[in-house]
Amino acid sequence: MGQIQVGTASWTDKTLLASGWYPPTADNPEKRLAHYAKKFPVVEVDATYYGPPAEQTTKLWAQRTPEGFTFNIKAFSMLTGHPTKVSAIYKDLRPETEKKNVYPADLPPQAYEEIWSRFLSALDPLVEAGKLGALLFQFPPWWGIRRDNKDYLREVAARCRPLRPVFEFRNASWFDGDNAEETVEFLRRHELPLVCVDMPQGHRSSVPPLLEATADLAVVRFHGHSDKWTSKDIHEKFGYEYSRAELREWAPKLRALADQAATTQVFMNNCYLDYAQQNASQLIDLLTSDNV
Repeated sequence: MGQIQVGTASWTDKTLLASGWYPPTADNPEKRLAHYAKKFPVVEVDATYYGPPAEQTTKLWAQRTPEGFTFNIKAFSMLTGHPTKVSAIYKDLRPETEKKNVYPADLPPQAYEEIWSRFLSALDPLVEAGKLGALLFQFPPWWGIRRDNKDYLREVAARCRPLRPVFEFRNASWFDGDNAEETVEFLRRHELPLVCVDMPQGHRSSVPPLLEATADLAVVRFHGHSDKWTSKDIHEKFGYEYSRAELREWAPKLRALADQAATTQVFMNNCYLDYAQQNASQLIDLLTSDNV
């Protein structure tokens, strides 16, 4: 069985800070990250989806964590075809427009290329410290299975090389009927890691909890089962605490997935209060227990 790393998709959420999970002595960003890194070996940075990171920030992350700690970085929204706030784009690259949100086609090609370059180069301090894990590319609900979208997956892998992108779909067409086998085969052929998800079903963005390793790295993200999945309030959307019984059912499935990959990363993305941290700790206990 390969290595399994368990962590959460945030360590700075305001409701987490208010939950009491951090001790009173962890009263600044440096101490909070250090405390988190004592509990978990890996974290997913979702803030980089909303705005690209500064190199000084990633340098501080590297300095404030122990050797062997891993950061997964979520790709900037512009790089996954999501609507992106003009204000989130590098100031000198912002298009002259009255729109609040823009897409790649709204930018001159050279500006788009520069965004790619700056986003990746900002991660250099993590690379140099040996603390960069994977780059999460989560695509929008309208991004279905099509030849040009498959081509873009390969393009992303080429742009990121030697960094490691992983791919999460939010459109069910990738897994409808025979498409599931086609998707998995395509990803395996090109050694592109699939992000497996546990999430509410029955929505436009729903994909099934398919556990398949399509490369030597496997990633699983737990989004919870909130009955308010379509809410624009992220805390309503992700405010779901898994029961220990639910996690117990997942433990053998994750072990089986780990048999297919050298490394399996598991992230609790139910980021409300300390739900993600508590569930991640419970899952670690279950995965290391002989009674599961």
